[in-house]
Amino acid sequence: MTSDPDAPDPDFSLDHVRREGLMASPGTELVTHDGTGRVELSFNVEDAGGAPPTQRSVRVPPGVTVFDSASWNGIAIDSTCGGHGTCHKCKVRVTSVVEEVAQRPSRNPTPVSRHDVRTFTRDQLDAGWRLACLVQATRDLKVDVPPLTTRPKAATVGVGRQVILRPAVQKRYVELAEPDLSDQRTDLDRLLAAIDDLAPQPDLHALRRLPHVLRAADWKVTAVVVDEVLVDVEPGDTTGQRYAIAFDLGTTTVVATLLDVALGTPVGVASMLNKQQPYGGDVITRISATMLDPQTLPRLQQAAATTLAELAAQVCREGGVDPQQVYEVAIAGNATMTALVLGIDPEPLGVAPFVMATAQPPTVLASDVGLDVHPRARAVFFPALGAYVGGDIVAGMLATGMDRDKRTRLFIDVGTNCELVVSDGDRILSTAAPAGPAFEGGAIRCGMRAADGAIEVIKLGATPEDAVQLGVIGDVEPKGLCGSGLVDAVAELVRVGLLDVSGRFVPDEQAPEVAPALADRLTRIGEERVFVLHRPHADAVPEECVVLSQRDVRELQFAKAAISTGWTLLLEELGLEHRDVQQVLMAGSFGSYISPASAVRIGLVPKLPVLRIVSAGNVAGEGAKMALLSVRERAGAAALLQEVTYVELSDRPDFNDRFVDQLAF
Repeated sequence: MTSDPDAPDPDFSLDHVRREGLMASPGTELVTHDGTGRVELSFNVEDAGGAPPTQRSVRVPPGVTVFDSASWNGIAIDSTCGGHGTCHKCKVRVTSVVEEVAQRPSRNPTPVSRHDVRTFTRDQLDAGWRLACLVQATRDLKVDVPPLTTRPKAATVGVGRQVILRPAVQKRYVELAEPDLSDQRTDLDRLLAAIDDLAPQPDLHALRRLPHVLRAADWKVTAVVVDEVLVDVEPGDTTGQRYAIAFDLGTTTVVATLLDVALGTPVGVASMLNKQQPYGGDVITRISATMLDPQTLPRLQQAAATTLAELAAQVCREGGVDPQQVYEVAIAGNATMTALVLGIDPEPLGVAPFVMATAQPPTVLASDVGLDVHPRARAVFFPALGAYVGGDIVAGMLATGMDRDKRTRLFIDVGTNCELVVSDGDRILSTAAPAGPAFEGGAIRCGMRAADGAIEVIKLGATPEDAVQLGVIGDVEPKGLCGSGLVDAVAELVRVGLLDVSGRFVPDEQAPEVAPALADRLTRIGEERVFVLHRPHADAVPEECVVLSQRDVRELQFAKAAISTGWTLLLEELGLEHRDVQQVLMAGSFGSYISPASAVRIGLVPKLPVLRIVSAGNVAGEGAKMALLSVRERAGAAALLQEVTYVELSDRPDFNDRFVDQLAF
């Protein structure tokens, strides 16, 4: 160390102390600037519903990326990697590029990264299109933000079971005798004495309202009891108004179902994209975001709360229900989503040995998670089996009766993290496999979420007339490829022989012999081989088309190998083989729409007759509903913690070898 305290430290680097937003993303270099002052970014944010764009201007330190500038100020830009330059989804148009180039044609003021070149055509780059996470704002910029898909196609209902209606929310209407000098019982004793089948403990809120409501309602009131707690006293007979909301708090999509717990029927259902999306498409990216910046945790908590609140308001509005008559909510989410909505530091979930703060989160007030419903409404959470087999999977097991069926069944919830459960009728094992973002369109050249314009079904034919048949969400012009379309594309290319078992496109000279009607669709973008799925017009160059690239095939290959390795090892733990599986339940939004035949063909599920592969839908949401309709079922979910054995795959010495074995198609 130098003796001069004012001399520069030769080991010090500015990169060591940069904040998240000032770090260079992979694939780009830091742009030179003096690091002083602020730059202003003017965002023109387009609306998915066709409403006029909104304008926002923000000021940030120079060097912050456009993506971080937007995220820090609540402007959502599509992303699945959280702004780390890997998913290629955060497409924006820097309009000031065009203006500046027009003024000084010899100078391009906004560098083009290699990721931009891979994502956009030459014309798009000239028009100012860039990946927001790779554009460093070193001067004032004008930015157009395309509309964010806030309501992707999602499964809102799923496989469930009939339950005996016994909700935790109970109401009792009573007509009380007025007190007099010969009967000076307290208001509470008078009320509780009139309720002969319940013995609730009073909530302070109820006690505060009790004297006034009794007298104002002429001693004719309804006692509101939630899980043996007297939470309110309402004037008159309100026993017919008892509501609760079941939430499936997914990493990508959140689904809310408003229930009439008096009748046991759904009143309304709504779904939307989790507002945490700008922080990353998977739980690891969001955990990493909290580790890099301590201020991210409260932002993520607020984003989750806002998502739940907007959905609750929507289902109540559409159902014509006063939110103040919603007395309980149930939330089924994975361990990370549960921790984030409760404001619990998720870092231990993201690093070995992957430890949760608690397996059973406490019941809290709904207002604690941002919900504007009855002020004393409770929010109950499902227990989790492990850091990566969370409450959503426990809810799914409850809905599908994994602990009640004597058949050998395989439960698969496909996502960036894939949860697996196998039961042989006696024992239940569970695990998790890291599938990555491919099934949700991340890291796929033309990948997108399951929204309008996404190709979701693909069939390849033998003649020019039926060479490529596409099913597109919304029946509109194809824009990209969602998860089910990706699986179909690879499965069909394997079937017709243009992909070999190793996942490699066959040589160009071999393609006409293998599939003459399709061979001309096998081409290249740069050095990469691609298969053209859709040409917007006859003269379109490959860069303008919706394509499946060789790299896309590899991404899917790794994802399916991780999943099939997981269920193979679980079956082996039970002494079973693939053919012993009697039913496969494909859960979640992706599982609901995947073609069973394609899943079998690529090895995502065991090779079984397709009728034994069932799309289970949103079973997490179904489990949450069951917990609200029956306290017995809620207790059953808690009992699963003792009945299910969690198997950790990451410390298995044979995992890598088995993974390699499962790569082939």
